[in-house]
Amino acid sequence: MADHSEDLTTARRRLGEADGYLRIDDIRDRRIELEDQAAQPDLWDNTEAARKVNRELAEVTEDTDLFDRLTGEVEDVETLAELAREEADSDLDPEIAGALQALKDAFDELELRALFTGEFDEMDAVCQIQSGEGGTDAQDWADQLLRMYKRWSDNKGFGFEVISINEGQEAGITSAEFIVKGRRAYGMLQSEHGVHRLVRISPFNKESKRQTAFASMSLVPFFEEVGNHVEIDETELRIDTYRSSGAGGQHVNVTDSAVRITHLPTGVVVSCQNERSQHQNKDRCMVMLAAKLLDLEHQKREDELAAISGEAKRVGFGSQIRSYVMQPYQMVKDLRSSYEVGNVDGVLGGDLDPFIEAYLRWNRETTEGTSSQA
Repeated sequence: MADHSEDLTTARRRLGEADGYLRIDDIRDRRIELEDQAAQPDLWDNTEAARKVNRELAEVTEDTDLFDRLTGEVEDVETLAELAREEADSDLDPEIAGALQALKDAFDELELRALFTGEFDEMDAVCQIQSGEGGTDAQDWADQLLRMYKRWSDNKGFGFEVISINEGQEAGITSAEFIVKGRRAYGMLQSEHGVHRLVRISPFNKESKRQTAFASMSLVPFFEEVGNHVEIDETELRIDTYRSSGAGGQHVNVTDSAVRITHLPTGVVVSCQNERSQHQNKDRCMVMLAAKLLDLEHQKREDELAAISGEAKRVGFGSQIRSYVMQPYQMVKDLRSSYEVGNVDGVLGGDLDPFIEAYLRWNRETTEGTSSQA
């Protein structure tokens, strides 16, 4: 019969490591506290506080239940292997090997959580796509990126809400802002921050020439409450109302109540046009403005612009983080992690997880390397 002792030892070791990076003892205590809070009859007197309690409770419950399930599976395969040894039963080898492989896959996925170490990694994300060099192709490319992130969000079971959009003159969009809601949305989507380059035969070129187009993706963490994180003096705001641009359709509701807010001291501009009332659009703008101002504060405090919201680069040649090539061959390559695949349609269909994982591992190795040199 096969010797599974090494794999069993590895599974037990990885379970112990998971206990550490998940902080199981701490979150078990926190779960008890949150369950007590959730059981209070006056919980929903404060709707926002109730949502926070229920959201955190769902997260710690997910983590503790997952750890308990993995603990049970490790113990089960250890018992099965011991039984096989005692009875010298090689017929159990395939079952043991299958259980160990399933555990390996589960721990591989779980260990990605250890890569989320940022202060806001668990939060939702406010994202912005901006077309760059490439004319109509760039605007069409920006629209394709918007659909790509929508499909990725759908695949993850995340919420996806378009806040504002500016349609292109001939096709596509010039810019769009949207919110992705899901656990670790901000942490995962940081891999997407930067300039994305597309190479293809242009459908807008009568001579069918190959065209290169660029669009950028940027993001900041999303906060449900403005005042908890940053104070905004409304006397420093210019608030404009307007009718939403473009035909609406798949993206936004066309209303006469769109709102644009400019923070005069910093020049930060946010807009919202998908709510039904001017008041609702203003409230959503204030939340997005808070997120962007907090991002600026972190840039100043830590003096690490690239680490928090990326370097301000020209959206064009030489500044891309990832290339999507459709002609003369098929390839998507991330220029930071060097991860690449040949299935462009799959990536544009939302298959971004391998790129996200590769970026997270690259980022950790780069950060650790920088720290060791210092």
